[in-house]
Amino acid sequence: MKKQAPAVISARARPEVILEILFERGLLYLSVRNIGEAPAVGVSVTFPKKLLGLGGTRDVSAQALFRNLEFLGPGREIATFLDSSHSYFSRRQPTKLAAKVAYGDLEGRRYAVTIRHDLGVFRDLVFVERPRADREDPGHTP
Repeated sequence: MKKQAPAVISARARPEVILEILFERGLLYLSVRNIGEAPAVGVSVTFPKKLLGLGGTRDVSAQALFRNLEFLGPGREIATFLDSSHSYFSRRQPTKLAAKVAYGDLEGRRYAVTIRHDLGVFRDLVFVERPRADREDPGHTP
């Protein structure tokens, strides 16, 4: 009987972690995503200034998610709610965002990239709100 070789991560495979802004039906989310082919370790996201969300009541950029995420597998993401687009833009929050994403791989190499976003592109997006009854019943499918 022939033994199978253990799975080995290709020498070219590496983690690639990004920060994305997600827009879903008028809600803004921040997503830390590994779009690479290998696990990322020691992930951190640094913002140049506070990012106030939840109607201006919370410094979303101070969440533990952004300080030290020990492990993020390939193709995985973790997202957190930022604010409703209406609330965010009516409070005149910054639309230009630059975040430094730092992380490593399992071999100890470190990587860093600055990701820039312009949240202003979400300001004028048109979306349809679901009727209130649909929002209150998570089991409801339109």
